[in-house]
Amino acid sequence: MKYPALIRMDEALPVLDNFDAIIDVRSPSEFAEDHIPGAINCPVLDDAERAEIGTMYKQLSPFDAKKRGAALVSRNIARHIEGNFLDKPRNWKPLVYCWRGGNRSGALAHVLARIGWPARQLDGGYKEYRRQVNADLQQLPLGLSFKVICGTTGSGKSRLLRTLAAQGEQVLDLEQLAAHRGSVLGNLPAEPQPSQKMFDSRLWHALRHFDPARLVFVESESKKVGNLRVPDALMERMRASPCVSLQLSRPNRVELLMDEYAHFVAAPEALNRQLDCLVQLHGKETISRWQQMARDGEMRPLVAELLERHYDPAYLRSIDRNFTLFPSAEQVEVNAVTDAAFAEAARAVAAGK
Repeated sequence: MKYPALIRMDEALPVLDNFDAIIDVRSPSEFAEDHIPGAINCPVLDDAERAEIGTMYKQLSPFDAKKRGAALVSRNIARHIEGNFLDKPRNWKPLVYCWRGGNRSGALAHVLARIGWPARQLDGGYKEYRRQVNADLQQLPLGLSFKVICGTTGSGKSRLLRTLAAQGEQVLDLEQLAAHRGSVLGNLPAEPQPSQKMFDSRLWHALRHFDPARLVFVESESKKVGNLRVPDALMERMRASPCVSLQLSRPNRVELLMDEYAHFVAAPEALNRQLDCLVQLHGKETISRWQQMARDGEMRPLVAELLERHYDPAYLRSIDRNFTLFPSAEQVEVNAVTDAAFAEAARAVAAGK
């Protein structure tokens, strides 16, 4: 079978999961900002080399830049073949792309095809992929049915989602995709948030693999998760969907938050830096008192007061305003902060679908 060199995004989309490898030949910094999910980075020019060629192109001449670029690209392609591809069988089928589907991906795709592999080059490259993601994020949510897990801070919404996923349900965990717990204290110390483009790609990848015939469970997030924006079409679809109201007693909520925010318990000054963000809402005197409680190790009473005075009022105002079906939400109670209790709650939520 003869494989043409170029493949359009609309042709590649239905068979994207069938490629044996998706190879992004852009520089490491371009790849780190965003890439097609599952792609590997085999740069034909690294960041320094790309800058060098760009400078030569402007300051010397395109011809000199192309000569130097050809030498660097050839050397890097040889290194990738020796280090990554020599063990691949004859029918190994990779998809190769760069920024616009031009010289960088064309160089590697040409060499792979000349070896005998049925390599394909993505026409339009990452730029065309990004256009597809933006279009799909406005359309994919419209074909899915969501059930929204609602509940005040610390009620275990994320833990319930993880339990539902473990039980085989379809789950869209926005906080996991965004590497953030969705509040002023929600940043994860060991994991920075992805770029907006990477978050979009993760969402796109999740949405396109859901079965439209089955419910998708999602948490009642706001329009932003940390610094990242949830696409409008998804947000509107969520806000018009049926809800589950998750109930957990305040002592259990405090216990759950002490566990999930253990990094703040271990480093109270990190918590205090985040509490500074609440000065405008609660005043310097209250924030100073809360910060002293953190320094004195009074974490449980501090968490209880944060729930009572900040999180609960803010959450209830937001949920009433934004989720139109919340007044008729199904009530599900979790009796303890244990795996067994959340497993029972997840079965009840799934049964109610």
